[in-house]
Amino acid sequence: MPAPAQTNASGTAASDDTTFGLGQIVVTAPRVDGVAIGGDTLSSNAIFAFDRQRLDDAVNLIPGVNASNTGGSRNERLILVRGFNRFQVPLLIDGIRVFLPADNRLDYGRFLTSDIAEVQVAKGYASVLDGPDGMGGAINLVTRKPAKPFEAQVQGTLNLGRAVEYGGYNVAGLIGTRQDKWYAQASYARNYTDHWDLAGGFVPTASEDGGHRGLSQSRDWRANVKAGFTPNDTDEYSINYTRQEGEKLAPLSTTDPVSIQRNWSWPYWNLSSVYFLSTTALGEQAALKTKIYYNQFDNLLSAWDDATLTTQTKPRAFNSFYHDEAWGGSAQLDVRPVTGDTLSLAFFYRRDRHVEYQQGYPGGAFEPPQTSIEDGYSIAAQNVAELAPALTLSAGVSYDWKDLRRAEDYANGAYVYYPLVNHAALNGQARLSWKPDERSELYASVSDRTRFPTLFERFSSRFGGAVSNADLKPERAVNYEIGASHRFGIWRAEGALFYSHVTDAIVSEPFIYTSCTPGGVCTPNAVTKSFNLGHGNFYGGELSLTAQILPSLAIGGNYTYTHRDLRDPGVPIFRPTDVPTHKAFVYADWSPLTPLHIRPSADIASDRWTVNTAGTAYFRTGHYDDVGLAVDYDISDRLTVGLGARNLLDQNYQLAAGFPEPGRSFFARISARYG
Repeated sequence: MPAPAQTNASGTAASDDTTFGLGQIVVTAPRVDGVAIGGDTLSSNAIFAFDRQRLDDAVNLIPGVNASNTGGSRNERLILVRGFNRFQVPLLIDGIRVFLPADNRLDYGRFLTSDIAEVQVAKGYASVLDGPDGMGGAINLVTRKPAKPFEAQVQGTLNLGRAVEYGGYNVAGLIGTRQDKWYAQASYARNYTDHWDLAGGFVPTASEDGGHRGLSQSRDWRANVKAGFTPNDTDEYSINYTRQEGEKLAPLSTTDPVSIQRNWSWPYWNLSSVYFLSTTALGEQAALKTKIYYNQFDNLLSAWDDATLTTQTKPRAFNSFYHDEAWGGSAQLDVRPVTGDTLSLAFFYRRDRHVEYQQGYPGGAFEPPQTSIEDGYSIAAQNVAELAPALTLSAGVSYDWKDLRRAEDYANGAYVYYPLVNHAALNGQARLSWKPDERSELYASVSDRTRFPTLFERFSSRFGGAVSNADLKPERAVNYEIGASHRFGIWRAEGALFYSHVTDAIVSEPFIYTSCTPGGVCTPNAVTKSFNLGHGNFYGGELSLTAQILPSLAIGGNYTYTHRDLRDPGVPIFRPTDVPTHKAFVYADWSPLTPLHIRPSADIASDRWTVNTAGTAYFRTGHYDDVGLAVDYDISDRLTVGLGARNLLDQNYQLAAGFPEPGRSFFARISARYG
């Protein structure tokens, strides 16, 4: 929802900033106001204006970032940043990493946006001061902080299908206070999807009859509570608690035979985090920033006999339980030894504890829990020096390492103990910026970063189809970028050219291993195994334009070109999936009357590579022109009502083979606020 001081449909910037500064990460592009779409940040105003209730849908507005879908039995929503996937771009909430140590298969459709202040996306150049694994960038959800003595807000959206039938709802609310030396706030967001509709042009198949998409129901909610102490102008101490819970079904492939489809659901997909953030001035030349946190992740994946999701009697049925915990923290010391020079030193520690077990059918027997424990460390240093009044050089280096303490599995009635192999990586980066005036910037950067493999990549048997590789090394990418921004008259322009060289990419290769019985009978087995054999190059460009044409009319848009040449030596037909070659977003904000705002928009994308379920064929799909419209009316300074539509052209398209996207839909909304 829009920030309290920025909630009217006009999207006018406010003097009071409700963004939680302690929870921000380092991004290099300037923030934008109102509903404008910036190069690195997305405001709560823009999220509300274009009705982007899920994280994947919201960041699709940003140049260089695109949303996609895994398809398959998991049917998870994806975010890719300049071609880098969810394993290579960390997700953070208030600067605290959300990480699933087993496989890090984050489903971005589970993260709601209606109660956050802004989304930050560091592309290519992710500062070493924000922690390890930023191989291709970083995504940070920044929560809200109250700015006034009393604030309250409620927002509700009714989602409607193609026939304007009930499709679900989204609600959010907050209450907070800002006093002289302290603040407190509580917020809540909930999204319920009863179903979504396929486009009218969809042709029914054996597994999908069209209309309401089968098994498309989901529920998600998130709550955030914070309290802060601000004893003076420089120091701040904040304790925070965030919890989100999700439940979802998984639509079936519309093209695969019913007999081979997996019928999966997630009865719960829950995350929680309690964390302490602080900044303390140490005299006039230094400051100390700290983060301490404890995170939990609980997940149940259930496999059923058939698409009715009512019985578990066949050998294909199971319940897979994950229980993960992480605790750790970081400390960053900023020192200004001389005017125009800041040296920052940071240390990170994190322990991940993963516990999993499974209930198998028929019979419903439980296997014993298996536990894996891994410690992660990072030491980072960055120096920001003003070489001249308009010239700034940032240079950083970090050393990251992982200490695998325990890695267990359970197979054939006995525990399996994997080798405890540790890994380390050195990272470096630099950025040179020239700002000849307050309207312009030219910059160039290089960032050499790595990403450590997950437990899944090292040890998972993939339901018996793979063998482990404990020696799997980190992936690496060297990211180069040159860019510029300039404001001329009513126009503001931002642009960048980027190139990434990827080495040691983790790929799954065909592998033959021989198993022998106690009697000496040996059998060759065709499986897969993960290796650091992938390599390639990503390159492209981004351009964003915004303009206030008239006092009552603002326009904007951005365009991204991305080319990926990634090779998998063991799979000659392999193509990198999920990223369109061309992507754009254009919009207008027209106010023919002061309280009325009409916002037409269009998401546009070209084809992208996808792969069939068997992995035997790659092909291009996914072209779309998704036209949207939102109309909002300010009944008063405290109350706004609106109507809108998505995919007005009712285009029938798919981002992953066999998994079509929603057709035309409508919404009605209301937002009330005080303060």
